[in-house]
Amino acid sequence: LQNKTTMFILLKHKPINSKIRETESETEQIITKEYELFDFRKTEVPPLLLILDRSDDAITPLLNQWTYQAMVHELLGLNNNRIDLSRVPGISKDLREVVLSAENDEFYANNLYLNFAEIGTNIKNLMEDFQKKKPKGQQKLESISDMKAFVDNYPQFKKMSGTVSKHVTVVGELSRLVSERQLMEVSEVEQELACQNDHSSAQQDVRRLLQNPRVAELDAVRLVMLYALRYERHSSSILPSLMDELNRRGVSEKHCKMVQAMIDYGGKRVRGSDLITATDAVAITKQFFKGLKGVENVYTQHQPLLHDTLDQLIKGRLKDSQFPYLGPSSLRDRPQDIIVFIIGGATYEEALTVYNLNRTMPGVRIVLGGTTIHNTKSFLEEVTSAAGLGHGSSRPPTRR
Repeated sequence: LQNKTTMFILLKHKPINSKIRETESETEQIITKEYELFDFRKTEVPPLLLILDRSDDAITPLLNQWTYQAMVHELLGLNNNRIDLSRVPGISKDLREVVLSAENDEFYANNLYLNFAEIGTNIKNLMEDFQKKKPKGQQKLESISDMKAFVDNYPQFKKMSGTVSKHVTVVGELSRLVSERQLMEVSEVEQELACQNDHSSAQQDVRRLLQNPRVAELDAVRLVMLYALRYERHSSSILPSLMDELNRRGVSEKHCKMVQAMIDYGGKRVRGSDLITATDAVAITKQFFKGLKGVENVYTQHQPLLHDTLDQLIKGRLKDSQFPYLGPSSLRDRPQDIIVFIIGGATYEEALTVYNLNRTMPGVRIVLGGTTIHNTKSFLEEVTSAAGLGHGSSRPPTRR
């Protein structure tokens, strides 16, 4: 290993969790055995592999999302770039399964990281441009329903713009689910739990939503999980009372047990970093007053822990005690090529974080990988499986 490889390897060190140390040992063995694979072209600054553990940040996979790619995966599920829409009310036969691929879909590629409101506006603009070519049939497009009706009434439009038809259908279903499940109200409380430090307000908001019959069981459970992760050691924690609320709602025993399983998986006893720090409130206040509109203002305050980790890494501020490394020499220079791999799965919110860092950090190239790409459902399956509460999902990992 001493002279055969030019790659640094950083591993998040958590003394009570042997998984990272096992990975460190196995990684070193593989590099030593297959050294030719790691004999990279000599560069002034060696590339760096950063290995992280999902349990360090169990909050990110629990949050509802408001950018297009992340929202589609959270509410509809992306499996090898395919979405199953067969259960959508009134869906046409040719749209029961659609493909969303940035490589083959220009609209999707251009809107991947935009928020929900912007996507609806962009689809509307495309359709209005087409309408201008047919002034006799022009009609106002004021809602998702108007757009869907327009597509249904113009067969030739479907033939010319199948991509737009597909996205109108997808956005329409997202819009229906947001309304049906009260997700804007739910998401606002999620963000408060993830980012703020106001226990009095948080407990009132969570209890209020648990008593709302329109809030889905999954969303009720995730709110209690977020509360538990955030306030598990608070002197005035009302977690037992919230569990009683879940029971009164008729939430399944399996889902109720998942709350404790989530604490065991990613609670303070386990994770190596505190997800909420004293500086978070200042950062949130700055973000809130940047003049952002709509969804970006209230519903996307949260930054994954990965953002702070990468920021500190690039600035050379990561502590060696928390992030020991393997490599040919000491880690002195600012890294230029960073490969992040999250054991336990990454999320599309973290993919957005990497995308934004690549745009704003000249000279730094970051690649994100993981054992899977999680949404809340797949994450709960993994936590459930780890806790021995049931069988995990057997589906293949989702790929970008």
